[in-house]
Order: sequence, then structure tokens, then C-alpha cells
Amino acid sequence: MILTPLPLTPDHDIPGPLLTELTALYTSHHAFHALGGDFPDPQDIRPEQVAASLADELARPGAEVLLARDAGRLAGVAVTLARHPDPADPDPWIGLLMVDAALRRQGHGRRLAALLEERFRAEGRTAVRLAVLDGNTDALAFWNALGYTAVDQRRDLRADRPCTVLRRELESGKPRTPRRAARVAVLDPEGAVFLLRYDNVEVGVHWAMPGGGLEADESPREGALREVREETGWTDLEPGPLLCTWEHDFTHLSVGPVRQYEHIYVAHGPRREPTGPHLAAAHAADGILTWRWWSRAELAEAPEPLWPPDLARLLDAYEG
Repeated sequence: MILTPLPLTPDHDIPGPLLTELTALYTSHHAFHALGGDFPDPQDIRPEQVAASLADELARPGAEVLLARDAGRLAGVAVTLARHPDPADPDPWIGLLMVDAALRRQGHGRRLAALLEERFRAEGRTAVRLAVLDGNTDALAFWNALGYTAVDQRRDLRADRPCTVLRRELESGKPRTPRRAARVAVLDPEGAVFLLRYDNVEVGVHWAMPGGGLEADESPREGALREVREETGWTDLEPGPLLCTWEHDFTHLSVGPVRQYEHIYVAHGPRREPTGPHLAAAHAADGILTWRWWSRAELAEAPEPLWPPDLARLLDAYEG
């Protein structure tokens, strides 16, 4: 699963094809919208209504709308708040988490929640809150199963509806060792991306951008910069915008089986080869076999797995 911010046109509109996908996702949840009352007719949700609802979400200070894709398909949408309007509340909030109803009971909701939590961890947050409308028993059971516990009963600020407020400490609780990581998508002037070919004992041969695990007190951006210098020898690059965050499993030689949560940034630089006296040792330690620059067309036809799998589409959307 890959998590990306909602892209908007220069006029701050949602691109038409994406709005169609979002409307289909919203339409798949008639019962939820009937309970919440956010749409006049939950059986007939229109694209313009979805666009207006998301614009209202983004108008709140510290709000972000995030899209979750799995194998290219829009699997879910989430809305987060950096903090609640109540100054006494120190935690970030998950304002909405919605997974396509056709994909229920396949683990997408859990993976999306885990990615949101990791984003908050990367920002140094120690807990997260959300509110469940009274009567939404399925949602309450879902969040309880993920370790969220009730801390308050209140009415929501937007529509004065009764809710249960849930909270979860952002500690580790997964069977695999959680590992924070960061990578850099280095693009040359023609838009080709630099990738390294890795070999891993669990997932086998695959191509990925320079990057790796973060050190204890390192931010994702700091770790991305350090890793790209170690694995390429290039010291003149700076991680720019965040391309996406995503999670995946593999076995790290010194840590064992891990669930890795990666932040991927974009940087621009000249087309060149890695260099430096310590490069061979660094590549041997990380299981790096070789490297090459990939055009967008080559990415779409890659004969071996890519990390993340939807890389060509992500780069097209970034530059679109």
C-alpha cells in the first residue's frame, strides 16, 4: 500500500479522473453516510459533493487528505489533523479513514491505519486520537481491535453529533520489528530515476531508490540525505518534496523480519554514476548488486519488482 497526499490542479480542484475514483469510494459506504448525515442523499452521492466535502476538510488548519493505493487501485482515503482545535488536546487526529467497501476484510484498513500512525511517529508524536459516531459499531470494533481505547464522550464540533473519542499510544505492537526508513528518488534532467538493484533473503531481487533505515534520533529527511550519500557518493543533493510513504515486509540481515515504513523524497540532479572509495563496501553490506537509470517507459515494463511497485505512476503524478 502506498500513501500520497491528495493532488490538486493549479486551481485547487481535484483532477477529474481522481474525483471519479473518490466518488465511487464514497458511494460504496451508504450506511456510514446515512449515519453521519454529511450528504443529502447517501444513495446518490455526486462528484461535486465529494469535492466540496474534501475542500471543507482541507480548509481546517493542519488538515491533510491522503490517498491509499494498492496495486494502482484507490483502496482508501484518510483525513488527518495535526491537532484538535481544543488547545488542551496535544494529540494529532485521524478525522476519517475510509476503505473501498469492495475491499473490506482484506487488511487494507489495518495497513492504512499503520501508515498514518507511522507518519505521526516520524513527526515525533506519541499518541493519536479519533472519534467514532455513536451507532457505528463496526468502526468502534475495528479501532478497538487495533488497540484504541475510549477516553471521552463528547459531541463533534462540526455537526454536534454524539461520539466516542478513542486514543492510542504510538508504541510498537506488530509481530515484525517496525523499522523506520527513508529513500530518495533522484531524477535526472530528462526525468529518469536512479535505482539500485538489491538482493534480499526474503523478497529476492528487486530495484529501489537509494535509502535505508533511520538511526535512533534521525528524522526521515535527515536519514534520506545520509543514505543517498552513503550509497551513491553524491554529496550535492538535498531531499525535496515527499513523493509518498509506504510500508512493506522484508528480512533485514542484522534485524531479522521487519515491517518497514518508508518516506520517499524527490531530488533533482545530473545523470551520473555512483562514486567514492567506500562504495563497494557499502553496497556489499546492503546487498546491492548494481545500479542504472530508468526512463518512465522502462519503469512501466520492468522485468523485476520495483519498490514501491507503483513507482512509474507516482512519478507521473508528481510531475503532472
